[in-house]
Amino acid sequence: MKYTKMERNWVMYDVGNSALVLLNTSVVPIYFNAINTGASSADLVTAWANAQTVASLAVALLMPILGSLADYAGNKVKFFLGFFLTGLVLCLAQAIPMSAMAFLVVYVLCTIGLNSSMTFYDAMLPDVTTDDRMDSVSSSGYAWGYVGSTIPFILCIALIFGGPGLLGLDTLTCTRITFIITGLWWLAFTVPLLRTYQQRFGKEREHGAGGVLHSIAKTFSGLIGTCKSIAHDRVLLVFMIAFFFYIDGVHTVISMATSYGAALGIDSTQLVLALLVTQFVAFPSAIAYGRLAGRFGTLRMIIVAVAAYVGIVLFAAFFLKSAVEFWILAVLVGMFQGGVQALSRSYFGKLIPKERANEYYGFFDIFGRYASVMGTLLVSIVTSLTADPSLGVLSIGILLVAGFVMLVKLSSMQKARA
Repeated sequence: MKYTKMERNWVMYDVGNSALVLLNTSVVPIYFNAINTGASSADLVTAWANAQTVASLAVALLMPILGSLADYAGNKVKFFLGFFLTGLVLCLAQAIPMSAMAFLVVYVLCTIGLNSSMTFYDAMLPDVTTDDRMDSVSSSGYAWGYVGSTIPFILCIALIFGGPGLLGLDTLTCTRITFIITGLWWLAFTVPLLRTYQQRFGKEREHGAGGVLHSIAKTFSGLIGTCKSIAHDRVLLVFMIAFFFYIDGVHTVISMATSYGAALGIDSTQLVLALLVTQFVAFPSAIAYGRLAGRFGTLRMIIVAVAAYVGIVLFAAFFLKSAVEFWILAVLVGMFQGGVQALSRSYFGKLIPKERANEYYGFFDIFGRYASVMGTLLVSIVTSLTADPSLGVLSIGILLVAGFVMLVKLSSMQKARA
């Protein structure tokens, strides 16, 4: 499929932000463990899970309100730019030497900027393409994001492992430089989107001071109306409840994988290289998912991916003991991670009114982020109570099974309507 210029530039933002996502899920937990000396493996997993929880909760609280305001014509790109620049500055700030606690605070704020920008980015999808192309464009975003992000990541890994010998810098200093490399990459692939994006759908703006106040008042009343609309649309409601549960498992596995592997004593080099393999596996898998959705149906392919994730969690909890098993886990995650995320984004985009995309994607983000809060919090609580990270990982399976059951129910509802 040949992409339009706006579709192509939209996809490129995934290439930019995915570099930071990859760094956050691989190098950053290891770096945090290195500067947080004296903590036990359970304490490290708990601290990292708590940081993920705070970041997810903040985004979930902000997005519905800001998303509704961003739905006014011309506002979407302004909110996107504001959160992007916030994340970028804080990404670069992580290169400054600081204590473990200070670093964790900067990391959380950077993650809030990154994830908030991605919410507005997701809401741009109905503006840049059409319903019949949405699955393919969304899948291509994840696919190119996975493979494109490996370029700065390989450079960063080469610096971390080769820098001490070639440049005479210590490993921690080399790791800090990777934040600068990743930030510049993110910036480079964001500029084309900012230059070409046009908001096609949006609510009519109200001008003047009174208009601004009225718009804010309408935002809060509109949120109540959106809640009612979602509640009355059974297909949309059941999907969002299912999404709430299954995306929890997906996000928690992604965010906790490296921390969990490190807690099991797996060498950091093996962890990083295995996650690099995940990116390469995810590229063709995400593209394939977009095509399979066109053949077998978007919802059916989401159900397949969620069932696979149940198996992935069981494997991680019961069989992951060494680097070999972690490599197997990395390949399995790569096969389904991009597909389930991309198709969830595009399936939701087909169900909602286009002119209120930001507002609806704000609620979409509530379900996704609160799910992430629940998942990481569940891992944190179970790991703290049992001092066994494996049991913490196993608890994720409960949420995935709940999401799977709701998706099967949704499939039955759609068949009954047909």
